[in-house]
Amino acid sequence: MKKLMPVLLSIVAILSLAACSNGSESSSNSEVVASTKNGDVTKDEFYNKLVDKYGDSVLKEMVYDQVLSEKFSVSDEDVQKRLEQMKQQYGDQFQSVLEKNGFKNEEQFKQAIRSSMLKQKAAAEGVEVTDEEVKQYYENMKQEVKVSHILVEDKETASEVQKKLNNGGDFAKLAKEYSTDKQSAQKGGDLGYISTGQMVLPFEKAAYNLKVGKVSEPVKSQYGYHIIKVTDKREKEDTSSIGKYEEMKGQLREELKSRKGSQENITEVMKNADVNIKIEDLKDKISFEPQTQSNQ
Repeated sequence: MKKLMPVLLSIVAILSLAACSNGSESSSNSEVVASTKNGDVTKDEFYNKLVDKYGDSVLKEMVYDQVLSEKFSVSDEDVQKRLEQMKQQYGDQFQSVLEKNGFKNEEQFKQAIRSSMLKQKAAAEGVEVTDEEVKQYYENMKQEVKVSHILVEDKETASEVQKKLNNGGDFAKLAKEYSTDKQSAQKGGDLGYISTGQMVLPFEKAAYNLKVGKVSEPVKSQYGYHIIKVTDKREKEDTSSIGKYEEMKGQLREELKSRKGSQENITEVMKNADVNIKIEDLKDKISFEPQTQSNQ
């Protein structure tokens, strides 16, 4: 749920905006939604403020839903199953977690789950995942890996850094000199402990496959080339949210397929849908091209 929640939060704004707009055409422009001794706030003023603040992300998500739901299907049973898994993970805290993240009720959250699952299916189209990959992914969920990395833009620079490391170069010093990830470079490339789902998949797989003290060959991702060093591995203190393998393997397979897939798959579907944004103020703000992720 922690990994899914950031994807779902914008749905709260979508639902709020949709609720606000319901019946707006038949309502008076001056309908008051709040009054004070210093003046009133009308429904149109409130609606326009929401559009200014959330309009691009709201409309984008609504278009995604409209297009992807025509090509892919997510059953009520699938949504309910995902919801029940989250309830089981959080137990008595589930309702408070929903409220803290802005969801008014389960139905609102289920709509967000459906939207997220549609994107996962689109990203994973045509992707194959073996039983061995799913099992290894499950086992990795129980571990945390402490990593450092040196991120460079091209293969030539990566080879240059690798050669210096092979000749006894100091990893931390080379990270400060070469890495384009300036935040971690200041700490000698140290990223701390990572768990599954926190980094892009090529990085994650390389890190979990390395032994402590070892350094990887250059690993390509959408950010460039990573040279990864594992400095520690440990079992997670709390694995209560990790269910039994047989219960989770279906969900993990879909998650892994989605991660192995790409935003390019979704972009292709959107291109073929001939999307035309008709609100002038939002045209330049909405793009369905792949965007750089925050994870490295």
